[in-house]
Amino acid sequence: MPWNGPRLPGIAARPRRTAIDMAQQDLNVLALVKGEERYIFLFDEASRAETLRVLGRYASNPELSFSWYDAAVLSQRIREQPSGQISPPIPAPHHGHSKRRFELPATE
Repeated sequence: MPWNGPRLPGIAARPRRTAIDMAQQDLNVLALVKGEERYIFLFDEASRAETLRVLGRYASNPELSFSWYDAAVLSQRIREQPSGQISPPIPAPHHGHSKRRFELPATE
């Protein structure tokens, strides 16, 4: 099913590829969830540099919640991630306070 949501600035529309074209090429997927916003980046080896530039454009856009910290963490993942490899989830930034979701009983 094609994506019908809004497109963010900075991503050029590219010609649609056939399923055969896509199957012959490794795609990398990088995602960030911030509250209600979802940032999902699909890129291949040829568009790795352009994806890094887009991260900077998103971080400099005051209308988005995408921060320079987000851009730094994701760009590090892009640089370290070999093509086609799945990377573990990115931990949320720690803001100096931790709130426990539940209390465990004390053990003796």
